[in-house]
Amino acid sequence: MSQFKSDAESDQPESNVSDYCQRFLFSDADVRGEIVRLSRSYTDTVNNHAYPPAVRKLLGEFLAAAALLGSTIKYDGRLVLQVRGDGELTLIMSECTSEGALRGIARYQQVPQLHDFDALTGNGVLVITVDSRHADTYQGIVSLEGGSLAASLKTYFEQSEQLQSWFYFAADEQQVCGFMLQQLPSARFTDSDERAQSWEHLLALGQTITPTELHELSNEDLLHRLYHQEKVELFTPRAFHYQCSCSRERTARALISIGKDEVDSIVAEHGAVNIACEFCGTDYHFAAAEIDLLMQDRGELLH
Repeated sequence: MSQFKSDAESDQPESNVSDYCQRFLFSDADVRGEIVRLSRSYTDTVNNHAYPPAVRKLLGEFLAAAALLGSTIKYDGRLVLQVRGDGELTLIMSECTSEGALRGIARYQQVPQLHDFDALTGNGVLVITVDSRHADTYQGIVSLEGGSLAASLKTYFEQSEQLQSWFYFAADEQQVCGFMLQQLPSARFTDSDERAQSWEHLLALGQTITPTELHELSNEDLLHRLYHQEKVELFTPRAFHYQCSCSRERTARALISIGKDEVDSIVAEHGAVNIACEFCGTDYHFAAAEIDLLMQDRGELLH
């Protein structure tokens, strides 16, 4: 029977927390994992736009992936996961801050008609950017492979970290969940064959997971179902939430960067300027008098 150990009095999130990521560690192997469950942040993100079901679910996977990576990579700032390709989507991206704020967006010129990953993304690359407040920006790029976001992330970690990883996502209309297994640097096993056998064993068990189990079972029940003969340590969950980083001040800076002549022409035609955030849909209204003041103070605002 599996043995669970927690670093907190309760390894389950509070009842009012619908969005969280929880780490687990195998005591007798050099392998860790993460389980992410997003409800409100997922629906708040996708309900801002009339996305077709396939785009809605893929964007959910990107949000779950951003939360997983945000829990795996140490950074102070924001992590951005995006694909730019020549498929039906011109862009799909998700963002996770070190404070646990999530947001995302998908763009397309015509409403996508196909459903599979390759058709939506086309020939493109997966770009992972870590924009830290106290360090240089890091950017990793990997080609899209394997016909899924999960496969592309697996390739990314194999190439950048030289660590075996495996990802699994399941999204419906109300929730998106993600499951990750990842090798750790050698500690328990110094023999490469034993290390490889341990990884393959845990991976084979993990790959029996189903979307229904991932959505409906608690994390402890899910890990018991998968690894009832292993010793698993389950850590305190980390909460996530939906939050757009737009603001009136940032919108004013963007407006100034357009240039005075172009802004003046918009005011001349419409009498004011309205800018809507493409992420959350918040509309920012700038009257003609306010535009004049912004342009007078544009040097101070931009810097």
